[in-house]
Amino acid sequence: MSETFSFSVGGMTCAACAARIEKVLSRLPGTQARINFANERASVTFDDSVTSIEDVISAVRRSGFTVQEQSVDLQLTGMTCASCASRIEKVLNRVPMTRANVNFATERAHISFVPGIADPAEFIGRIEKTGFGASIIKEALSSDSSENRAALWRKERNGFLLTLALSLPFFAEMIGMFSGHMEMMPRWLQFVFATPVQFFCARHLYQRAWKAVRTGSANMDVLVVLGTSIAYFFSASVVVMGLQQPVYFEASAAIITLISLGRLMEAKARRKTGAGIERLLKLQPPVAHVERAGQIVDLATEEIRENDIFVVRPGESIPVDGEIVDGVSEINEAMLTGESIPILKRPFDTVFAGTMNANGALRVRATGVGANTALARIVKMVEQAQGSKASIQKLADRVAGIFVPAIIFIAFFTFVVGLSVTGSATWSVVSAVSVLVIACPCSLGLATPTAIMVGTGLGAKLGILFRNADALEHAEKLTTIILDKTGTLTEGKPIVSDVYPEPGVSEEELLSVARALEQSSEHPLARAIMDFTHFPEQKLPVVTEFQAVPGLGVRGKIDGDVFFAGSPRFLIQSGIKIDEQFTDSLEGDEKTVIVISSTERILGYLALADKLRPDAADTVRALKQAGIKVVMLTGDNHRVAAAVAQTVGLEDFSAGVMPDQKAATVEKYRVDGGVVGMVGDGINDAPALAAANVGFAIGAGSAVALETADIILMNSELSGVLDAISLSRATLSKIRQNLFFAFVYNIIGIPLAAFGMLNPVFAGAAMAMSSVSVVSNSLLLNRWQPKNRNFL
Repeated sequence: MSETFSFSVGGMTCAACAARIEKVLSRLPGTQARINFANERASVTFDDSVTSIEDVISAVRRSGFTVQEQSVDLQLTGMTCASCASRIEKVLNRVPMTRANVNFATERAHISFVPGIADPAEFIGRIEKTGFGASIIKEALSSDSSENRAALWRKERNGFLLTLALSLPFFAEMIGMFSGHMEMMPRWLQFVFATPVQFFCARHLYQRAWKAVRTGSANMDVLVVLGTSIAYFFSASVVVMGLQQPVYFEASAAIITLISLGRLMEAKARRKTGAGIERLLKLQPPVAHVERAGQIVDLATEEIRENDIFVVRPGESIPVDGEIVDGVSEINEAMLTGESIPILKRPFDTVFAGTMNANGALRVRATGVGANTALARIVKMVEQAQGSKASIQKLADRVAGIFVPAIIFIAFFTFVVGLSVTGSATWSVVSAVSVLVIACPCSLGLATPTAIMVGTGLGAKLGILFRNADALEHAEKLTTIILDKTGTLTEGKPIVSDVYPEPGVSEEELLSVARALEQSSEHPLARAIMDFTHFPEQKLPVVTEFQAVPGLGVRGKIDGDVFFAGSPRFLIQSGIKIDEQFTDSLEGDEKTVIVISSTERILGYLALADKLRPDAADTVRALKQAGIKVVMLTGDNHRVAAAVAQTVGLEDFSAGVMPDQKAATVEKYRVDGGVVGMVGDGINDAPALAAANVGFAIGAGSAVALETADIILMNSELSGVLDAISLSRATLSKIRQNLFFAFVYNIIGIPLAAFGMLNPVFAGAAMAMSSVSVVSNSLLLNRWQPKNRNFL
């Protein structure tokens, strides 16, 4: 049967690329393809009996092109344990070319898919057929999640209070049993009180258990429903038939009550795990003062449009990203940088949503609104990190996937063996019920994500943004950290410190040529020369045939002659003789030298200095004390690199490394079996950041940094690397403790229950407390704080 679908193709640079893709796809059996280079779309018809969608996509990717993907986040409802999340994830991943990650703690699904093959409506439909609910999360900057958690807590609270009211007589009777008074309530009255608890208060358990069984799976609800139903119907049969057997109405009622209490405590604790996101959400004011037709009107922040002019009064938060049009004030940017000292802002300076205006009135032009603000991107990144899944979670997922069927088998085996050994149906039923009740995979599902939610939220509060859970997990395992020099060990703001024109060349001539050559370059050294020189545009020589040589310098023609501006090595490679003794002496003073020359003569030398970060040496020392190998990479020459390395206490460094060679250096350390971290500014170091196991980008609010690295240090301090590693270690420690709690309850409790040594009521209490203890232990992570830099 023939199928046709279309998708977007990336990486095509000409019509020949489109023709090549068509040729590759035509080789697949029963396949015809048409590639439109103009709109980068592919339309493919194939015979699904011999070719699959995966074959088509793989063929395109093998040809060196990309199939553009989209992602969608869904809010899920109805999950009760880790096996529910595992089931939804399995259903979604059956869709071709789809990668789904379902997080039980955040009740979210993050799905990456190829448009044309699947769409969000299909995902929602599949989830609903499985018995759960799903809706698209449209805005990153939204308080819906916190409101949903609050609503869930209120619902659980009301359900628990009703269940408790109906179960109080049973708890009173249980207390009486401990004091030697048996069955203080008539059995028929127990039957009356237990029935609404079983079928009204626990109706949601039956509904979810039925949905699970109907789709061919089992979850925690199935275990609870089986256990309590066996206890209830056994007791009801005794009452109706007038038998002289013990009844267990109090067990079924108490179990349901304790489970309701556990879910209430869990819901309350899970509200706190989202506190980091909620703090970020509250930073953006709900109302902004916007200029409309010469008047100031108050509008909801989401109604601001790009280029709108708005007013920020003293003491107010800035509603969206913008550029100051009028006014001077100090802005507290602690939410972005973690630095509490306000920064003086003037016209043309950029301000960010959620930052606090201190003492002046400002008129600001909106440049980033809605999901395009730095705050929204941060919230989105934190939400994705909290919803992602660490590798350590895979063990829990595998266990949860087989846990419920295994427990049902153990309970059945307990009943059969107990009946054959003891001959007592009552003892066997009670033991089987205890096994069913104590076995709860909830804590397994909560062990990892709750700790990750707290850890990433805490990091966001301190200006440490983890892109995903793997970054959080790998940071604690780092064996090697590679540091870029410029902008990482140094402040990244070089300044021209000395100007040395050659005899017969004026300083004005030297600087005008330098500015003319460097004005088209984006290199930090070029920016420093531009900041140092000030010439009217009409007085600058005209440069043609400009060319930038990465890591070395620039060249261009002025009045037909070729001119150079770059490192001494660049000039030597270009066949120009320079005063190497003079440049060596400058480089020995930790200065970078730029030589300005034509093919005929040297015009002069510029010396640039870039101050070391105040925390550079302490950070390097702390990393080395922690047993982490520290390496420096720089495109600068060997003398400057050696001087910087000696100052900060580094023995291992590489100089003259071009940007494309940095990634190869990272790969070399990875091949040696290490877990490698790369610390850079997130722009020139992008390939190396991507090649590392963990990429750290230093840059407050840099859009490029936000898109490049695994961990973003918003406070622009190198010591943030230490904080990130410390927080990673603290979080992973909590995860391991949580997994211990999750497993130990079952490892100890199931055998005790199977041997009849655990009353069903105590089993229910232990089951509820396993989840509560895991979530509460994760919340203890909030006590973590950055310490002195020797804490690693």
